[in-house]
Amino acid sequence: MFLIRTLHKWFGLVLGLQLLIWALSGAVMALIDHHQVSGEHALLPVAQLTSGPAPAPLATVQAAVGAPIVKLELKPLFDRWVYKASTADGVRLIDAETARPFEVDAALARTLATGRYAGAAPVARVDLVEAVTYETRKMARPVWRVAYADDAHTALFVSRATGEVLGAKTDASRLWDIAWMFHIMDYTARESFNHPLIVTVASGVTWLALSGLILLFRSFRSSDVAWLTGPFDRWSGRRARREP
Repeated sequence: MFLIRTLHKWFGLVLGLQLLIWALSGAVMALIDHHQVSGEHALLPVAQLTSGPAPAPLATVQAAVGAPIVKLELKPLFDRWVYKASTADGVRLIDAETARPFEVDAALARTLATGRYAGAAPVARVDLVEAVTYETRKMARPVWRVAYADDAHTALFVSRATGEVLGAKTDASRLWDIAWMFHIMDYTARESFNHPLIVTVASGVTWLALSGLILLFRSFRSSDVAWLTGPFDRWSGRRARREP
């Protein structure tokens, strides 16, 4: 029992901090509104074009792409209709009316993002993100990061390949992401919640709870529960005296 008590004390000292971090990070994630975390409040619905498409002939589109087309989609993109042509080398955008290929550059990304931005703040900066970041780790890259000068430091992400707005990030979503990192103890990718570190710590916490339960019961004396066992002891004593 001395060994259990000693180990319980030191395990509690080491793991108690992690238990506090779990409680605080869980509280942060629970208290932040999920609409703020998703960033959906910062996005307007996709605007619908009032006029229908007047597409160029498919043979002209094929010639403009210049490679075998695996999949071809006609879709609206802000103020015009475009073909989204998927090839073995990637996706290419073709203006549906002129059949001219075009790319989503910084200026177009700014226009596309502002068309979906629900706020009124001006654009602070536009950056091309090609490497994995905490904000873009679940997005297909490269993406344009269009940051706005509002209080929430909102950033919209526009795919360079398709021109689609892939999502929005705010200070609330960044804070939630940090809390998530501490909660799952994945301090690099912020993705896995069953890696060796958290499994080891969770096993230690389980042992801490079981050893504490053992010590709890061992710390009780018969006098501590006399109020509960007293009636039964008196009843047993009277019964024993009545028996011959």
